[in-house]
Amino acid sequence: MTQALRHDAMRARNLALVLGAVGARGSVTRAALAEMTGLTKTTVSKLVGDLIEGGLVVETGAVRDGERGRPGVEIRISGQRVAALGLEINVDYLAVCVVDLARTVRLRRTQAVDNRAAPPVDVIARIGDLASTVVDEAVEKGLRVVGGVLAVPGPVDMTSGVVHNAPNLGWRDVPLASLLRFPFPVRVENEANLAALGELWFGSGLPDFLHVSGEIGIGAGLVVRGRLFRGARGFAGELGHVVVSPAGPPCRCGGRGCLEQYAGQEALLTAARAATSVRAATSVRAATSVRPAADTPSAGASRNVPAGIPHEGAAESAGAAHERPAEAAGAARETPPPEMLLPAQQGVSWVLSRLREGDENARAACERAAWALGVALSSAVNLVDPDAIVLGGIYAPLFPWIGHMVADTLKARLGQMRGAVPPVVVSRLGAEAAALGAAGQVIEQVMADPAALLNT
Repeated sequence: MTQALRHDAMRARNLALVLGAVGARGSVTRAALAEMTGLTKTTVSKLVGDLIEGGLVVETGAVRDGERGRPGVEIRISGQRVAALGLEINVDYLAVCVVDLARTVRLRRTQAVDNRAAPPVDVIARIGDLASTVVDEAVEKGLRVVGGVLAVPGPVDMTSGVVHNAPNLGWRDVPLASLLRFPFPVRVENEANLAALGELWFGSGLPDFLHVSGEIGIGAGLVVRGRLFRGARGFAGELGHVVVSPAGPPCRCGGRGCLEQYAGQEALLTAARAATSVRAATSVRAATSVRPAADTPSAGASRNVPAGIPHEGAAESAGAAHERPAEAAGAARETPPPEMLLPAQQGVSWVLSRLREGDENARAACERAAWALGVALSSAVNLVDPDAIVLGGIYAPLFPWIGHMVADTLKARLGQMRGAVPPVVVSRLGAEAAALGAAGQVIEQVMADPAALLNT
């Protein structure tokens, strides 16, 4: 290695050391940086000057902070020039956000669109147009977008950028990275992994947790000691295809009885709408016929498991703490107007509106989903032993109606083996977690190797 190469390598290492120290402290003087890093004050001053010129840090004012002599000048991470792009392709929407180096979200855009079975090149074109608009707005604000990460709902080969199987999109072995056309580097990553990183960097900040992303598909990301666990080939976290009931309905993955068939967005909406339709039909029949002397109990009322899940024995149903109410409990209510029976493309907004109005059938559909989620998570807890479980995506707004059932199911299934089960908490990021995690990966890369950016 030549002297020049050694010098460049040392400079790159020291730039990362100084920038990391500024990021860790929030604000710090040059003198404090020299003490923290072990570098000379002259070296620190030169490195800080390079970082200021590159727009990565900024001087914010004089502080004494207990130092002798004249006051030092406070250095902070700058959010005014360098930014990252987070992108997400999901089944029924596209999302883009721009986050500056100080981790402030500067721009965000979401577009509702049905991507089921759409050719990948068309989907990439759509999100490319959305991203171009957002990047142009960022440039107008004086920001330079230096890179991006694209989140997709399926396992991704991190080396090649190939999406191996995204069943809810109908994609298999799609070389997505080769289809991307941006004026800066953009990588492809699994949506659930990025949502977990979004929770780590922008959410709770817990160092050890299992994050569950609830959308049409269900994924999970495991964070251990502040780092994402990917598995041998990067495919860890496919919680949606954990089997809840072997005798259950077929899944797009080729299996049967997967969690997605009970707790995914489409499954939840289908169950809630079907129950409401049954209630409406019952109400009409009740007005034109003689009502039986006594209501017949629902199929789920005699066992401790929500209706709609194949029952294979008492052991499988031990986790449920609530029974589904009899259908007749809501039969006398007024039939909901047709405009309330919204299509699945409008997400869970209809379910939420029914829950807020006290609709028992919507509540029962949520409890069915929550019970199945608790069953799948009990297996995950036995396998990976997380400190906490964070529910995100559609489960965040639904948390007041599902959180207790998930926790009760975990306690019932795990309580005898464990003194305590992991707490179940709600993500405050919701559906934004994956796009934020995507942008956060770019920020982490800049922080780890600022020389690569300064040299371009």
